[in-house]
Amino acid sequence: MKHKSDTPHSTLDYVLNGLMSRYKERVPAVSQIFKAMIQAGIIDDSSEIENDHIAFRTLGVPHLGVQSFEKIFLHYGYQKRDRYFFEGKKLDAWWYSPPAESYPRIFVSELRVGDLSRECQRFIGRYSSEVKSDPVDSLDLDDGPAVDQFLHSPLWSTPCIDDYNTLLEESEYAAWVIFNRYYLNHFTISLHNLPTGYNTVAEFNVFLENHGIRLNSAGGKIKTSPDGGLIQSATVAQMIEADFAKEEKRFIAGSYVEFAERKVLPQFQNLKKSDIDRSHRRDGFEAANADKIFESTYSTQTALDF
Repeated sequence: MKHKSDTPHSTLDYVLNGLMSRYKERVPAVSQIFKAMIQAGIIDDSSEIENDHIAFRTLGVPHLGVQSFEKIFLHYGYQKRDRYFFEGKKLDAWWYSPPAESYPRIFVSELRVGDLSRECQRFIGRYSSEVKSDPVDSLDLDDGPAVDQFLHSPLWSTPCIDDYNTLLEESEYAAWVIFNRYYLNHFTISLHNLPTGYNTVAEFNVFLENHGIRLNSAGGKIKTSPDGGLIQSATVAQMIEADFAKEEKRFIAGSYVEFAERKVLPQFQNLKKSDIDRSHRRDGFEAANADKIFESTYSTQTALDF
């Protein structure tokens, strides 16, 4: 029996809750961080944590990619904003503003498959060609459980290790997506509204490392936008034992946690702290920051775990 939500927001709640529940199962660092924050008295309950944004990775191939994936969240009232281009990683990305401030922003990236070598294009096509039409077009977006199941179901066959390794050599992003598909890549804890002593990336990084959390060091552990308004850091993706085709297994990069500090915009500096909301802070994203945060799943970061 279908579960029809009363409003787009209630369906969105269902979808986001489904994403987060599976994400926490796959990323033990999430519960570790939440527990440490509660024990330190930073929060009383994990429900108090503000989710700055969530992120997804896609493949730029027929019937898939951003043009397909974004239909889900546009249906729930998200609005498409700025485009970003990552030349070295061969990626395009867009961010989406939520229908209400209580919801996270969304960041969706897409691999420019046509920019890869012919060999990698062939390997990706071997799997993505199984998708004969845009799968979102046949999805009832008002059916929360159906959307939740879609986001956690395979769209193509499970790859074999040899294909995964071949992709890994040229594009670690491609290898991540060919196995993980639409699994939530990361969620982001907003730091600026936390209590003093924990409400900056610099301070929170110290807290994290004191609790044994390893941080992405690509470009430095703290990533700051040129205007100084967006400061970010991220954990290193935790390695998971993945089941490949032919009953083969391999440890691969899973997902990670990000942290964001958004400064109050210059024109609102005179506002009382109690009057400041999301609209008064630096919005959007920063390509240079994101470029290094992508590497949370890259072997240059995760290799230190093994």
